[in-house]
Amino acid sequence: VQLQASGGGLVQPGGSLRLSCAASGRTFSYSAMGWFRQAPGKEREFVAGINWSGSSTDITDSVKGRFTISRDNAKNAVYLQMNSLKPEDTAVYYCAAAKIPSIATMTRGDISYWGSGTQVTVSS
Repeated sequence: VQLQASGGGLVQPGGSLRLSCAASGRTFSYSAMGWFRQAPGKEREFVAGINWSGSSTDITDSVKGRFTISRDNAKNAVYLQMNSLKPEDTAVYYCAAAKIPSIATMTRGDISYWGSGTQVTVSS
């Protein structure tokens, strides 16, 4: 699976962005997918995950109620809708494919493929 993230940019606090991750490869529909982020000087952290069918999702507490993850297997894509953005959401966001199709909660150790990152900057 090859993954390409897009949709990042500069946004003011309180604004919204929608990240997209385009996947190639026939195994996408059978892969759990996740979004991670890494801020300068910090470790890469889990943000959101969705199982292979989309029936199960998980969102980390710091963004719960503001971020939503979804997928469209027909389009080989996964999305991260980010609302009410805060400066602390500033980071490079990475999409990832997990080893186990059924999981929605994932750690870096669960990832088999990493995509390119997209920069999200929240600043006035």
